[in-house]
Amino acid sequence: MGTGSADRWVSGSAYDSYIGRWSRRVAPDFLDWLELPADRRWLDVGCGTGALTAAILTRCDPRSVIGVDPSETFVAHARATVRDARATFAEGTAAMTGLTDGEVDVVVSGLVLNFVPDLGAALAEAQRVVRPGGLVAGYIWDYAEGMQLLRRFWDAAVALDPAAHPLDEAVRFPSAAPEPLAAAFAAAGLEAVAVRPIEVPTVFSDFDDLWQPFLSGTAPAPGYVASLGDPARIALRERLRASVAHEPDGSIRLVARAWATRGHRPVP
Repeated sequence: MGTGSADRWVSGSAYDSYIGRWSRRVAPDFLDWLELPADRRWLDVGCGTGALTAAILTRCDPRSVIGVDPSETFVAHARATVRDARATFAEGTAAMTGLTDGEVDVVVSGLVLNFVPDLGAALAEAQRVVRPGGLVAGYIWDYAEGMQLLRRFWDAAVALDPAAHPLDEAVRFPSAAPEPLAAAFAAAGLEAVAVRPIEVPTVFSDFDDLWQPFLSGTAPAPGYVASLGDPARIALRERLRASVAHEPDGSIRLVARAWATRGHRPVP
């Protein structure tokens, strides 16, 4: 997942229950939007727990999928959970994937591009390893508005602790919006750049189902929770509880919006 930040990416299973389960909801719409034929060679950059790789395998009939991630723990988790001979996983970063020039037909990433230290370098690497005319694409959360789980969390956190404002992912990742994403892809030299929103429901069985993943310490918001003492953690929990509407059965229904972006490597 994260490549070079101070965020902690220590548990694949913890990340899966926190954000991975919602990434799986976005992946099918994202892949359908790419409109790619079968038998393509794919690279999943920042593959994390393998959620996007698994969706590619079940939905796109690929020839092969290579997943790379800088976290040894996440690579091990992906290998253990994605059991398909067409998929291989290795350690690598968005800027240094370890692939040869033109080795794949498609480069994708799910919930990664905002975390890479140098998006320009990552997109340059993607163009190097994808064949001419090949596709480069990814999706990231709309932290400022549409990813309601994280928006509610950071609004509650900053209201209680103004010093948390710089940690808010909407503040940290201003590129997670249509205009900056399109500009970055175009600046990298990609052609026919397009951006679209993808919205999926995020339904929690109860407040514990929403809150418990924040206690894992894995990813930015859980990392912030882990830094708090008990009184501050309890205060945050209760403020977050008060900020979400509960259905008669106790469930909580939110929406998660991601911004998806795609572009093609020019053909000489």
